[in-house]
Amino acid sequence: MSWKKNLISLLATFSVIGCLIFILQINKLPAGSVSTSENPVLQPLVKKISMENKQETTKSDKHYNRLINEKSPYLLKHAENPVDWYPWGDEAFKKAREEDKPVFLSIGYSTCHWCNVMERESYDDPEVGKLMNDAFISVKVDREERPDIDNIYIAVCQMMSRNGCGWPLNIIMTSNKNPFFAATYIPKNSRFGRLGLMELIPRVKDAWKNRREEIVSTANRVTEALKSSSPGTPGEEPMEGVLKTAFEQLNGGFDDEHGGFGQAPKFPSPHTLSFLLRYWSRTGDSKSLLMVEKTLHEMSSGGMYDHVGFGFHRYSTDQEWHVPHFEKMLYDQALLAMAYTEAFQITDKEEYAKVAKSIFTYVQRDMTSPEGVFYSAEDADSEGEEGKFYFWTTDEIEKVLDKDEAELIIKVFNIEKEGNYIDQLKGEKTGENIFYLQDSLEKISKEEGVSLKKIELRLEKARQKLFTIRKKRVHPYKDDKTLTDWNGLMIAALAKGGQAFDEPAYTKAAKQAADFILKNMRTSAGRLLHRYRAGDAAIPAMVGDYAYFTWGLLELYEATFEVKYIDAAIELTEDLLKHFWDKKNGGFFFSADDGEKMLVPWKDFSDGAMPSGNSVSMLNLLRLGRITGNATFEEKASEIGRLLSNDLKRFPTAYTQILLALDFGLGPSYEVVISGKTDAKDTKEMLKAIRSRFIPNKVVILRPAEQEPPDIVRIAKFAENQISIDGKSTAYVCLNYNCKLPTTDINEMLGFLKVSKES
Repeated sequence: MSWKKNLISLLATFSVIGCLIFILQINKLPAGSVSTSENPVLQPLVKKISMENKQETTKSDKHYNRLINEKSPYLLKHAENPVDWYPWGDEAFKKAREEDKPVFLSIGYSTCHWCNVMERESYDDPEVGKLMNDAFISVKVDREERPDIDNIYIAVCQMMSRNGCGWPLNIIMTSNKNPFFAATYIPKNSRFGRLGLMELIPRVKDAWKNRREEIVSTANRVTEALKSSSPGTPGEEPMEGVLKTAFEQLNGGFDDEHGGFGQAPKFPSPHTLSFLLRYWSRTGDSKSLLMVEKTLHEMSSGGMYDHVGFGFHRYSTDQEWHVPHFEKMLYDQALLAMAYTEAFQITDKEEYAKVAKSIFTYVQRDMTSPEGVFYSAEDADSEGEEGKFYFWTTDEIEKVLDKDEAELIIKVFNIEKEGNYIDQLKGEKTGENIFYLQDSLEKISKEEGVSLKKIELRLEKARQKLFTIRKKRVHPYKDDKTLTDWNGLMIAALAKGGQAFDEPAYTKAAKQAADFILKNMRTSAGRLLHRYRAGDAAIPAMVGDYAYFTWGLLELYEATFEVKYIDAAIELTEDLLKHFWDKKNGGFFFSADDGEKMLVPWKDFSDGAMPSGNSVSMLNLLRLGRITGNATFEEKASEIGRLLSNDLKRFPTAYTQILLALDFGLGPSYEVVISGKTDAKDTKEMLKAIRSRFIPNKVVILRPAEQEPPDIVRIAKFAENQISIDGKSTAYVCLNYNCKLPTTDINEMLGFLKVSKES
């Protein structure tokens, strides 16, 4: 990515490289050289580490550090560590200045596999705790609670590393928060060329005492380089050629055999698929739709999809989507549900509807709180072993199921007596199996001489039996905090699903979550808060909270036509513009101007596992501009596009969510007003015709004929005179600021919208 190249260039300019060599030699490895949290090669080591730790570590009497008063499940996991952890805050950095110590910052999250390994192996070890307490002031951060901190120091790690960075993320910095060392997983003792904490800590302590000037100089220069890393002066507005370049780059990296992009490990990247669906809609290029369909099919056939309990795991460790990294994240469920829903709208293929609905089943069953908001994640591990909850042996299957059912499950899901899961450390099969499909059910039904419907019914009956038994196992740990940003994504997904599948239960679930956040996760001044857990709403919201939740509110308005959701979306967007907008260069800062002062004023634009707050906000602004007629919203969206124009031309695939906004801005895009009685049959049929089809670049407004004047006219003044004709539901369609004549005919309305389906 261009910002990283800019950082490297800046480092050279500042002559920092020479200083960094000294720092990196402390660890004898490039800092953060292995993204351990997402490295399938290293994952099998966890069993060995866990066993060693059980044998080596004996806990003293229970002792709590300062994390015991926190709400984060991740921080609470470390509250009994002998490391004298501080939560992020003034107290820790003041203590570091008073005691003249560097700060050891450890960032992770509760379902992070290697974060948990490092906690068991090192942070829970009295020897390590003693060394850390002597050398450092140690600070622990939950990256999901504080993505503002995490984003900055992940960028530091990527700047200082020749390889990938991930979590756990360990940073050593001065008391002024200037970093001079970065690494991911660090073992307790040195092994395989990786220096352990027991050797690292004394070296850092010695360097801090005897080579302080070099360390401080390096730390200051790294911080200065970081300040210059964001996009600078806006360029020309990006045009349609950027979309074509993105398609060509994605096509070049597409795996024609297995779907997805690149090789192992493979990530779902659903917003990339959403871009390709829009590219297909714009150009009719069949390859873009083929790439989406192939990827969606292979993912839901593979082991990354939970065939017994539903929902998707984080990513696939292999190229074929067979072996997952087993944690489940709320944001993945939301983004994937939207991708499958949109694919169904285009193709009418029940396969995609079934997967989207199963995701909603999983979220409503396992990831919804009593208050109706959504939990964050489920761990990969149970009973100290990754994936144990999801594994099956043939003996277990044959014990639970009837003979015919067991034979069918074993055949359909490639179950083997010796197991289809290979322990990568030992290089041998373990007897454990992961469910994944290799042959289509259509092929199996032909081989069996049984109808597809009958095969599906037999499989569902067997699945329910297996699920009932699996429920009795020790479940993976659930991170039960509620995050406004991730909830916003799930609200958007459920609202879109409620419309596409004509399922009021999904819309009801989205309403319940949105209403809770609006009531319980705002300050007295109406500002959003980021996290809720155990009755406590806290942490000022960041750009992602405003962006994702506003997205959810916009989708929820179109699902319910309750004006309060548009009111809230406008209010939150005005807060976002007031407190986050960069008045000099454009774009949104990660944190508010009246919040905690961070190391650098940080902006995030790239779309990784989740789309950036700027990307989502750009599309929100365009949609709100069309609903309200407020040109300022669209002008701000345009400024974001111009700010990224140079990077978009070179690396458009790093910004696929931005491309969704660009696709909307370039048009064709539509404003649709349906004027009629809310509960009338013809109004419902007109809305259903729109909702069941893929029309991504539109806003839909309902002007209820039973209200006079309708409340929506207060916001969308242009709808004031758009009344129903002869008492019939009437559609007013505007295309690229050009309005068609009103129509009461559904087919004519769809013609105005140029609705297309897969041929």
